[in-house]
Amino acid sequence: MKHGKKYNAAAAKYDLSKKYDVASACKMVQDMKFANFDETVEAHVVLRLEKNATVRDTLVFPNQFKGEKKVLVFCKGDKVKEALDAGAAFAGEEYIEKVKDGWLDFDVAVATPDMMKDVGRLGMVLGRKGLMPNPKTGTVTPNVAQAVAELKKGRTEFRADKTGIVHIAVGKCSMDTDKLVANVNTLLSEVSKKKPAGAAAGFVKSVSVSSSMGPGVWVDYKEGE
Repeated sequence: MKHGKKYNAAAAKYDLSKKYDVASACKMVQDMKFANFDETVEAHVVLRLEKNATVRDTLVFPNQFKGEKKVLVFCKGDKVKEALDAGAAFAGEEYIEKVKDGWLDFDVAVATPDMMKDVGRLGMVLGRKGLMPNPKTGTVTPNVAQAVAELKKGRTEFRADKTGIVHIAVGKCSMDTDKLVANVNTLLSEVSKKKPAGAAAGFVKSVSVSSSMGPGVWVDYKEGE
């Protein structure tokens, strides 16, 4: 792939063929930033997965870098007040019809189990946007207060794509390096926990970090660290 002069100048600052510890890699990414906006720092974790297997879960980064999410809770009865008291932007069963009509003014959706029969009919709308509640990510739950609280703190989903790679934003170039490092280490710890039982070493094949516009840096990561 052909890159511009600014990219090439940034990449020339370091030997990017080597691997570095997390702290050094994060500092390098910040140092190589060249865009005139606060670039997002991304992590790319390549996993050794069986054919058709995937990894999917959620985590809460210790250091937040995104705006507060607007949470919608599909629920009824006493759960409506519980959700709103916990900080949900919207809660109730009437939102099923609103979403069906194309309303999507929210960032994440939660549903109580008893609502999923009706919410499931919104698959064509919510599924395309990645907003469908799912038990695997803790967004189908009777404990709506806990779910809303965690989501507002920044609970984020990570998922391996079809090629077995987890791509996820972990911070901003403007963050303190220590905070960025803590976020990357949290991600690696949570991903490593998804290693299948009995799987051989090498579940995490490689790790790299980069800014949204800049060169990538390989991370010297060993399972169990």
